[in-house]
Amino acid sequence: MKTTTLASVLCAGLTLGALPAHSQQPSAPQVVEAIEGTFGVNKGERRNHTKGTCAIGDFVGTQEASALSKSPLFSGQTIPVIARFSLSGGNPKAPDTAKSGRGLALEFKLPGGQIHHITMLNTPMFGAANPQTFLDLMLAMKADPATGKPDPEKIKSFKASHPDNQAQADFLATNNPPTSYANSSFWGIHTFKFVDKQNKVTMVRWQFVPQDGEKRLTEDELKTAGANFLEQTLIERTQKGPARWDMMVSIGQPGDPEDNPTLLWPDDRKKFKAGTLTITSAKPQKGAECEPINFDPLAMAEGIAPTNDPILLFRSPAYAVSFGKRLSAQ
Repeated sequence: MKTTTLASVLCAGLTLGALPAHSQQPSAPQVVEAIEGTFGVNKGERRNHTKGTCAIGDFVGTQEASALSKSPLFSGQTIPVIARFSLSGGNPKAPDTAKSGRGLALEFKLPGGQIHHITMLNTPMFGAANPQTFLDLMLAMKADPATGKPDPEKIKSFKASHPDNQAQADFLATNNPPTSYANSSFWGIHTFKFVDKQNKVTMVRWQFVPQDGEKRLTEDELKTAGANFLEQTLIERTQKGPARWDMMVSIGQPGDPEDNPTLLWPDDRKKFKAGTLTITSAKPQKGAECEPINFDPLAMAEGIAPTNDPILLFRSPAYAVSFGKRLSAQ
């Protein structure tokens, strides 16, 4: 399977001409405009995952990971990290009790000025197998001017015609939001390639598991937690001491889906600890280290490479459109 680099995706322009022809793809500007149409425009802000919190820390990889990947991420050295925790969607005032996705984006500062990005969600799967489904979801969610709410018939029609959205929707509906970012797992969602020093490829997926343990709001806590508790609880948690997540990597077997982030791998896949993320402090994002970063998921150092997952490859140009609007204060 041919690896698509960050440069090749960006050089494809915003028409996505270099992406695999899984199906007719919408353009990155179309999708970003649909997000704006649903959530509105917050000038100078991210179009998606608008509400967020910055944090800093470090990452130390394991020898077991270095045997499968030549990435400097797994050198065993302490790698500085800039992190951003967030809520999905384009509403900067989204309530922290909403049954929506939570994100974790990481920028690893590697030796020699290299960077590596990892972007994750607190759901083990994504809600779209291709960009068209994501675009159609944004269009279905757009409020009816007459009611100020999404049209129930459009939502019903979307669900009926897009079964690839169902698994994530069910997960979010049946799992309450976390009590704290420090008590949430985060999944890489996509399949990636670990490439070793002999250029042998191993298909992998990963999950960052909180050492504080998974904890979700109870139904009573959902009613009393308030709209903005996640940022403050993370700040307070790191003031007490570092919060940590173990990077647990699953090794794929032949036949496991590689290009569809809505499909899970079997639970019995071999797993190993690839490293530990430590978050030492957190702060509001305005003016903080994470605010100006474009967490492009295809910004990768050698040793880790993307698959031909159409959602993964689409995210880079979509992020670029959003980033360009932020830079020009649109």
